[in-house]
Amino acid sequence: MSPRFDFEVVRVDPSGARLGRLTTAHGVVDTPAFMPVATHGAVKGVAPEQLGALGATILLANAYHLAQRPGVETVQALGGLHALMGWDGPLLSDSGGFQVMSLGELVRVDDDGLQYRSHVDGRAGHLAPEDAVAMQEALGVDIAMSLDECVPAAAPRAQVARAVARTSAWAERGLAARTRAATALFGIVQGGLDPALRAESARALTRLGFDGYAAGGLSVGEPREETGRIAAATVALLPAARPRYLMGVGTPRDLLRFAAMGYDLFDCVLPTRNARNGTLFTRRGKLMIRNAAHARDARPVEDGCPCYTCTRFSRGALRHLVLAREMLGAQLATLHNLHFYLHLMREMRAALAEGSFPARAAAAAGAWA
Repeated sequence: MSPRFDFEVVRVDPSGARLGRLTTAHGVVDTPAFMPVATHGAVKGVAPEQLGALGATILLANAYHLAQRPGVETVQALGGLHALMGWDGPLLSDSGGFQVMSLGELVRVDDDGLQYRSHVDGRAGHLAPEDAVAMQEALGVDIAMSLDECVPAAAPRAQVARAVARTSAWAERGLAARTRAATALFGIVQGGLDPALRAESARALTRLGFDGYAAGGLSVGEPREETGRIAAATVALLPAARPRYLMGVGTPRDLLRFAAMGYDLFDCVLPTRNARNGTLFTRRGKLMIRNAAHARDARPVEDGCPCYTCTRFSRGALRHLVLAREMLGAQLATLHNLHFYLHLMREMRAALAEGSFPARAAAAAGAWA
């Protein structure tokens, strides 16, 4: 384990949920924790001070996207990713394997790594496991993700098995390439919807001794029931003493369900992307602020919510701003949604500390429970 990185399981609930404490070079993260997504080095429309006030303790960025623009060397010249973002708390970066794979015909995969054409300017690029580690170390993040091969949910078993073998080989190469002690490195378990391949991937990665482990390759088009089945099978294969990260999940209901399985870290674009589309999360479920019913509604988005949006703006005012495409409208909706997510995580941790999980957490989630 990195000398600047530590993880302690403080308490395990009978449900399986864990109260934990993650220590990094840039601060402590109490878990379970939700990471707002800052793909290009910013959470869209939200300043770092606002994120801190909302209760965010760790953010997620994407190494592939930052390498395309402004470039890793430019980030270094500007003092590193923390300085670029104006954020002094912990940062986790994804290697970009999933993003490169999503380029479709613009990418070719072989045992050496990924050959691709940039989605920004069409330039040819190469991403090997050693490159992925070097980029993330150069960015100065606290937690880096190993390069993995992510395949579609409907991929044939032979393709999934090949991706598992490559991911394991790349993980070993990435670990051997580490040079920065302050950056922890997580391995990503693959295997699609096949429990046997998931087990094979987990065995290979845990033998290597990563600082933490992630379940990848889920929420890529598979049925919801399959996501739950594979997530449960995967978490049981991961070391209890290391942090467990479920990538790209999910709704408030997902956070409750997967925290109860024993996952510690989560990320998802839903609260910010939905906000920009005028969809707000409340304890009663989704609220579509664009609907005409809200045009003269003087109530806040959610009664009793202490977020900036709810204490200063009515539903009618927010609807006007969103329909007028004022930037403030998207920002206010984002602030509310992130508050909802981060408050839910705080309630989960408080419930775990006092032994009232899942009842208290379910009350905080409301209709999402």
